Amino acid sequence: MSLMQRISAFLRSPKGQQLVDRGRREMAKPANQQKLKGLAARLSNRRR
Repeated sequence: MSLMQRISAFLRSPKGQQLVDRGRREMAKPANQQKLKGLAARLSNRRR
């Protein structure tokens, strides 16, 4: 089984679904969205 197949199987499992739901809840928080935007800005500035 390839790595992508194993990841897909994990994400379909109950534990994987819990992890996905937790990630969605965390990303719904404005503070975390701002942190992510800051990280993306730093990464895009580094590439220039």
